[in-house]
Amino acid sequence: MSSVHPESLLAEVAALPSLPGVYRYYDADDQVLYVGKARNLKKRVSSYFQKDHGGTRIGHMISKIRRMQTTVVRSEAEALLLENNLIKTLSPKFNILFRDDKSYPYLKMSGTGSPAKPNAAKAGEGVQPDSYSRIAYYRGGVEKKHRYFGPYPSAWAVKETIQLLQKVFRLRTCEDTVFANRTRPCLLYQIKRCSGPCVGAVSVEQYAQDVAQAEAFLRGETQAVLKAMETRMMAHSDVLAFELAAEVRNQMTALSRVLHQQSVDTASDTDVDILAVKVQGGRACVNLAMVRGGRHLGDRPYFPSHVEDGHAMGNTALEDDVSAEPQSLEVKVLEAFIAQHYLSIPVPPALITSEKINAKVIEAISSQSGVKVSAVHNPREQRRAWLEMAEKNVAIQLARLLAEEGSQQARTRALVEALDLTPDDIDNLRMECFDISHTSGEATQASCVVFQNHKMQNSEYRRYKIEGITPGDDYAAMRQVLLRRYGKVAEALQSSEADSKLRMPDVVLIDGGKGQVSMAKNVFETLGLDLALIVGVEKGEGRKVGLEELVFADGREKVYLGKDSAALMLVAQVRDEAHRFAITGMRAQRAKVRVGGGRLEEIAGIGPRKRAKLLQRFGGVRGVEDASVEDLMSVDGISRELAETIYQALH
Repeated sequence: MSSVHPESLLAEVAALPSLPGVYRYYDADDQVLYVGKARNLKKRVSSYFQKDHGGTRIGHMISKIRRMQTTVVRSEAEALLLENNLIKTLSPKFNILFRDDKSYPYLKMSGTGSPAKPNAAKAGEGVQPDSYSRIAYYRGGVEKKHRYFGPYPSAWAVKETIQLLQKVFRLRTCEDTVFANRTRPCLLYQIKRCSGPCVGAVSVEQYAQDVAQAEAFLRGETQAVLKAMETRMMAHSDVLAFELAAEVRNQMTALSRVLHQQSVDTASDTDVDILAVKVQGGRACVNLAMVRGGRHLGDRPYFPSHVEDGHAMGNTALEDDVSAEPQSLEVKVLEAFIAQHYLSIPVPPALITSEKINAKVIEAISSQSGVKVSAVHNPREQRRAWLEMAEKNVAIQLARLLAEEGSQQARTRALVEALDLTPDDIDNLRMECFDISHTSGEATQASCVVFQNHKMQNSEYRRYKIEGITPGDDYAAMRQVLLRRYGKVAEALQSSEADSKLRMPDVVLIDGGKGQVSMAKNVFETLGLDLALIVGVEKGEGRKVGLEELVFADGREKVYLGKDSAALMLVAQVRDEAHRFAITGMRAQRAKVRVGGGRLEEIAGIGPRKRAKLLQRFGGVRGVEDASVEDLMSVDGISRELAETIYQALH
């Protein structure tokens, strides 16, 4: 094996120190292949080059190594953290990789909790939004002036919690601009979901008490909240304020009902994550369930990539000890998830896992987060029920994924057979689909969506703003987008220095019949491209779904696949996605043109955050236009100089 590697690389391996660290392997194109950690760099890295791995996939990977980088650290815990930081940053081809989806949602409690005007409502000075904290769904970076609870596994879990807090504590959810301009209470006040702070129906002090108790409930201090409510009820009763006592009693009743319905655990567990893993058919799933404040908030599945390659690479050197037994794939996947996931997400003090996790992994995330974390893999009582629920869910999610992937592969094969395609690798069959969207010629947008590896590749989608054509001319729009998409590709392919990685798709799908296909044919003839790639989707009789026919640019007869055809299902899926993507882009562009939303973005010194503050403060772009320089300066972060710049730009 070492004969295929540069002598400089082998010399570098021989000179490695016997210290803990992290190593990275790169191929001839300087693409990262694998990131690993080692308790003993010299022993670990050498093991890859001392064995003959034959024609296995791991042998194939090791044969690609052309250079490496190493970083010496002080401990194995540091090596683990650095390894997973690099995995998330570099996305190596042979590591078990959990890709980040959108960030976790939080419940946001606005303000610092200290009233700005203690008796504003009573004194008639006008009610100030800052005096009354607002609860809201939130996703993004945190600010110190607000309080955040979470993270939650889904938007649904946050919204359910907000509804709960409205029922029990009657906290406001309205925007500050709405709050400041109300003259009478809203419907939420009428149905007893808000205490009406906007019209002074509740004192600042009373509202602050409700906020404090809501926060205590979110922290899991349910018994303390009930006791405090009981004390308040008795205090009102002692001074014969029976209406106030009845309100507190109703709050206690509502909270008790919620605790019963939600199966809130009143024992020591307030913040716990439950992790279950299952591996089947070359795919893996980790199901993460969250308990926050003693309440089970739901779960979320994660599907890693490079599972088998990462497992084989990890067992090639067996953590520096060739006498050790290989880890099971389930353990390897779960440890990879824990190490990668909790780099960016707050870790709770307790983890319940379906597999026994190496203590060093737990020690590493404890040292990184500053939270003493314990992990249990054989729990009892309530914890056992939580884990069993997570294990059922992970089995369901993985079975669903395998079924979807199987059906998608079947659809791809059906399309290949129907179109008589001969791709080198059916898994890499690439289809690009185009669609045009506009409203009576306004804000014309073209979309290009990509299907490859049996699924839509969202990161490769593209939108094209169509300009310089007669409004409503779909043919001219299609011509423009095809020239822009394939003009440079064709030029590069025809040159003597063509990039070997550059390729045309196997199918260019056009959402349209003979007219659009003819336009695409003209473009491809001009560019010298293969006409056999073009496939048009023509509406059937009565434009009914399932009666579509495929139209070709190279002279072939039209093809009707049949409404139950798996190939037609794939074509319809890709076509509908292109249509959806074009429409959303067109609507956004149209709104920007009509409302002027893009004008603020064009002003120097106005980034997304300041733009959002301006729009929130004045209720939209028109409100910003009507604002004076002094009004603009009242927005946090807007100086006089910037306010004058904004005013001049909008007038």
